[in-house]
Amino acid sequence: MRRARDVIGLPVMCLESGKQAGEVKDLLLDEKWLVQMLLLETKHWYSDPMCIRAEDVAALGEDAVMIPCEEVIALLPEEVPYRSLLCGDCKVKGIPVLTSNGRELGVVEDVYLQADQGIKVIGYELSEGFLTDLREGRKWLPLPESVKAGEDVLIVPVHASDTLQEIFESKEE
Repeated sequence: MRRARDVIGLPVMCLESGKQAGEVKDLLLDEKWLVQMLLLETKHWYSDPMCIRAEDVAALGEDAVMIPCEEVIALLPEEVPYRSLLCGDCKVKGIPVLTSNGRELGVVEDVYLQADQGIKVIGYELSEGFLTDLREGRKWLPLPESVKAGEDVLIVPVHASDTLQEIFESKEE
């Protein structure tokens, strides 16, 4: 289980040439909370955005994202029907999570990923504010069976609040 912030900023390395092909800037998610594309950092502010489809990722390592060859890097399509993690108008970070009965569970600070069969979101790291984070820590919400991703909030079932867990950071991190 990895956090998205551990993946963002990683170099993208080509298995074929051993050359660095870029750096991960953001993750693009579909409505089923699967990572569809990895957005790459642009080299110049006027460069076209480039991406890698998640299915073209050979390995999601601790120190690098491995791709088979540079040919899997493509221009980001004009119409992107995906929700981004950090950038753009439809981003996940900073969006409140509410239960269907109107109880706010917190604000999404990060997502947890599992990369065994594709790259899938398996939970959210929620913040209840800076002071609460300091006193009590952040919470982890496993991905509920249904999530309604609206423009302004994520709506989860009422019983999702029963699955909130405290995050215990290890001293090695």
